[in-house]
Amino acid sequence: MDSEIAFDYSPLLKIYKSGRIERLMGETAVPPSLNPENGVISKDVVYSPEDNLSARVYLPEKAADTDEKLPLLVYFHGGGFIIETAFSPTYHNFLTAAVSASDCIAVSVDYRRAPEHPLPISFDDSWTSLKWVFAHIAGSGPESWLNKHADFSKVFLAGDSAGANIAHHMAMRAAKEKLSPELSDSGIFGIILVHPYFWSKTPVDDKETTDAAVRSKIEAIWMMASPNNKDGVDDPWLNVVQSDSVDISGLGCGKVLVLVAEKDALVRQGWGYKAKLEKHGWKGKVELVESEGEEHVFHLTRPDCENALEAMKKFAGFIKGEM
Repeated sequence: MDSEIAFDYSPLLKIYKSGRIERLMGETAVPPSLNPENGVISKDVVYSPEDNLSARVYLPEKAADTDEKLPLLVYFHGGGFIIETAFSPTYHNFLTAAVSASDCIAVSVDYRRAPEHPLPISFDDSWTSLKWVFAHIAGSGPESWLNKHADFSKVFLAGDSAGANIAHHMAMRAAKEKLSPELSDSGIFGIILVHPYFWSKTPVDDKETTDAAVRSKIEAIWMMASPNNKDGVDDPWLNVVQSDSVDISGLGCGKVLVLVAEKDALVRQGWGYKAKLEKHGWKGKVELVESEGEEHVFHLTRPDCENALEAMKKFAGFIKGEM
């Protein structure tokens, strides 16, 4: 029967024996708006007609009638590769605030989600979105706001949780594969990883949680997103920090900002990522900021709290060149 539950991953989702998937959060969508919200206007664009994939573009309203070039932020939403979209109130509100604070133009990417579309489909879609973005580098792409306002010498990738994982892997791939024939390097100026979703079978250091229930939940979410991998949470897509076989010295950008939260189970992975960059030959500059007393993605659920406002200040300052 369709009402019989096979797997209950509340509060994220439920999977029924019929195969039906019920997502319990992140499914509400809000429309874009050409009426300014927090001084920002937005529109939706299709970046992959073949797979019916879209993104939301955000622009400071004050720049709309000018020829001003702005830093370009490409953002990948979180949700364990399973829940949330680029069009949910959570991410629409966050991107509106981030664009207002950073004075940038932004593309918030929607990608296909597991378990219907298991990994690495989310990574493939994200790469397709970046290729679409960089089709505007000469000012002749399909989206007028990007042609007119995007400064391709200041491209930033960012994301939270699973989206931070995606941002890392996109910067790695951009160093190996050209996003545009016009580029002489990766094309990525910097990346911002907010509470990044990296993990491994054994703790990354002696400060990481050893709570079996917490670790098994993180593992279960990963296996739902990536059921076909051979290595579980030691898969190279996820075990970026601890694995000796994963070389991140070729990360394709010169600046990295890592934001972590003290009470987040993933916090030590963020610290380990910073240490690995510093110790293994990467030539750029990395900064890490920890929010004391906070949980995973607290800034999305409590965007007006003091620590969230401070984190946004760091996020915006990084894009504005204050790091």
